[in-house]
Amino acid sequence: MSARLFNAYVAVDWSAASKPTTGADSVWIGVLKRSVRFQMAFEVHNPATRVEAEKLLNAILDDLKRKSERALVGFDFPLGFPRGTAAALQLAGPPWRAMLDFVTKEVKDKPDNSNNRFQVGAKMNRLLTGSAFPFWGAPARDEQTMLSAKRGRDHGEGDLPELRFCEEALKTAASIWKLYYQGSVGGQALTGIPVVKRLRDARNAKIWPFETGWRPLAGADLAGADAVFAEIYPSLYAAKPTASEIRDQAQVRSVCERFNTLDEKGQLGALFGPAKDDKRREIVEQEEGWVLGAS
Repeated sequence: MSARLFNAYVAVDWSAASKPTTGADSVWIGVLKRSVRFQMAFEVHNPATRVEAEKLLNAILDDLKRKSERALVGFDFPLGFPRGTAAALQLAGPPWRAMLDFVTKEVKDKPDNSNNRFQVGAKMNRLLTGSAFPFWGAPARDEQTMLSAKRGRDHGEGDLPELRFCEEALKTAASIWKLYYQGSVGGQALTGIPVVKRLRDARNAKIWPFETGWRPLAGADLAGADAVFAEIYPSLYAAKPTASEIRDQAQVRSVCERFNTLDEKGQLGALFGPAKDDKRREIVEQEEGWVLGAS
């Protein structure tokens, strides 16, 4: 039996809500870790704001580090942008890192959940195309010259791609350019990426696949890492809510349970990338990222 890659599993269902909120469509954090009796036990948290969520994630990861237990932390929003975005913004350095730095610098998120994600989307549109494209979607009060409430046009020849390679593979995932309405992962990415960056910078953590490579991982690949952060897509895992659970809660639980089961069987490492060479590798590793478990 091969040794586990991780000792604990954390799944984060994010929200770009503009005011404190709990329950459906808010932030849910599921944690599966060893109890004092050394059995795997699940706990769930539903912080009302992103500031509270970040504080809680820091506390969870600090506690695991104290016990020398490595964590796999999954976030349900893109950690990278479609190929060419960093170059179009004329950012220097590795594209994934440049985009993390750019978004972290631009996004202002207050303790009451009010945030400037629509202004940031508009600014990026101005820098990328000088028009209300490619970001779209906003409440009427936040609509502006560089950001329309509704989708303006399709992506054509010469535009940045609408989807990353992993969304093309998943066929059901939404585009990061969608900032508002149901399934708007764009708003989640803009408010979530700064949190991931700060959590990573505060400890010895690696963001997959940018800092690990897009390939199957073994224990030796993670030597010295306290945590690995990855993008997840909870819809990949069939979550059946119990009588007391809502869907978001069941999803973070099922993600944690799935990773734990695979790790126990020595099969989790294979999820971190294709075994054979893939022509998308450089773009996935340098720029776009990938969803853990997407084939």
